[in-house]
Amino acid sequence: MTESLFPRLSNALAATDIAEKIELTAKIAADWRAGKLDWRDSTPAPLTCGRPAKPELVTHKEVLQRSPQTPEGRAHLLHAIVHIEFTAINLALDHAARFRNMPEQYYGDWIGVAAEEAEHFQLLRGRLQSLNHDYGDFPAHAGLWEMAEKTENDVLARMALVPRLLEARGLDATPPIQKKLEAAGDHQSARALDIILRDEIGHVGLGDRWFRYLCAERNLAPESTYRELLTHFKAPWPQAPMNESARLSAGFSADELAGLTKKR
Repeated sequence: MTESLFPRLSNALAATDIAEKIELTAKIAADWRAGKLDWRDSTPAPLTCGRPAKPELVTHKEVLQRSPQTPEGRAHLLHAIVHIEFTAINLALDHAARFRNMPEQYYGDWIGVAAEEAEHFQLLRGRLQSLNHDYGDFPAHAGLWEMAEKTENDVLARMALVPRLLEARGLDATPPIQKKLEAAGDHQSARALDIILRDEIGHVGLGDRWFRYLCAERNLAPESTYRELLTHFKAPWPQAPMNESARLSAGFSADELAGLTKKR
């Protein structure tokens, strides 16, 4: 006997306790693999994004930047990445919970991503704890979730502007961050980011795949539509230098990357 997928997703998304959210997410992934969850149910499920009381959420400019050459500076840097990974759990849960009448594979993809993001969170939280800090010790910004709210009414815009835009920026940012960590002697954190970069190429790739699927369904040209969405939503334009090899692996074309580096 199967159970409706969507109340389960709603409960995991709403959880404010970190351990509970991770446990609920892992259980959804296991039950999905076991064929116990039905994605065809149309029953409404309330969607509220749960997060712990800390960290305090501030604007991007208010997040303190410190040199990663010091343990305190590395803690600030790792905390920012840990926050992104926590937000990514909620994003993947919301991708799956919010948009109905998509193919079965769509739900399986984002449930799998949510479980992987939870693993990333735990991996990097461990690195942060090795520096005698924990998630919530420093303020963090909410830019990723703000874009999720802006795109909550259109799955095509969501796929374009969250995984394919904002999460793709992580592909560009990760190698320079790894160099900073290695220069500071924190090779363990740099190697942890190897795992995350590998998986995030796949996550961005899923965003690319579903964006292109939805464009085909609506008879839209993907790459021009992407640029139009960037303008319409006043989204941050991709910045050079890009991690071209990672982006190509995730589904971007060489022509699109060349066009995105030009001025609008």
